[in-house]
Amino acid sequence: MASKVRLYLDHPLAQGQTVQLPAAQAHYLSGVMRLPAGTVLSVFDGRSGEFDATILQANKRGGELEIGELTRPFQPPPDLWLAFAPIKKARTDFIVEKAVEMGAARILPVLTEFTNSERVRVDRLQAHAVEAAEQCGGTFVPEVAEPVKLAKLLDGWPGGRRLMFCDERLVGETGELPDLPGPWAVLVGPEGGFSQAERTRLRKLDGAHPVSLGPRILRADTAAVAALTLWQHRLGDWR
Repeated sequence: MASKVRLYLDHPLAQGQTVQLPAAQAHYLSGVMRLPAGTVLSVFDGRSGEFDATILQANKRGGELEIGELTRPFQPPPDLWLAFAPIKKARTDFIVEKAVEMGAARILPVLTEFTNSERVRVDRLQAHAVEAAEQCGGTFVPEVAEPVKLAKLLDGWPGGRRLMFCDERLVGETGELPDLPGPWAVLVGPEGGFSQAERTRLRKLDGAHPVSLGPRILRADTAAVAALTLWQHRLGDWR
């Protein structure tokens, strides 16, 4: 019996392995999805690709899978970070989920002068990233980093990584993102935008490219999706 279920396993995978499941994942398979022993599902570990796996046994206390054939090779995302100012809980969750779906390799919550939500549960956001990868067919799960102040992030900015930052002051202006390969990051500010001091600092950063996201001011969560779409269309693995 085959299943459409995909499961992320935090364990290096290879054909022929027997893998023990923690109680939560075993309960999900048996108690939530009601999959019996013998069911074949898809599993991935974020670095080896996607495999078939057969349920040997699963209950609320734990479970066991037998890893079968490799069905899809590992597909890493582009070398792209998404840095964003956290907003309300549900909308921050949305940003993380869409960042995974759209191919961000690393997700960085950033505290700006106008950030109005400084409480960030990284463990919960990382769980959302895992769920998004399971649902979108990805074979990679990006890290959700600990929150960092924007000034500190820029102080330690890695040389050679270009930064596309979305400047609401440019609404309605034209201009294209340069077609320059290599590591990139996208930065989306808070609902109140960047302060003048932050905007000045960003523009002085080597490799920084301010962009407009069109003729209308977007909500912060919409802006994150729009910015990733713009970058992917211009420079990413959508081309």
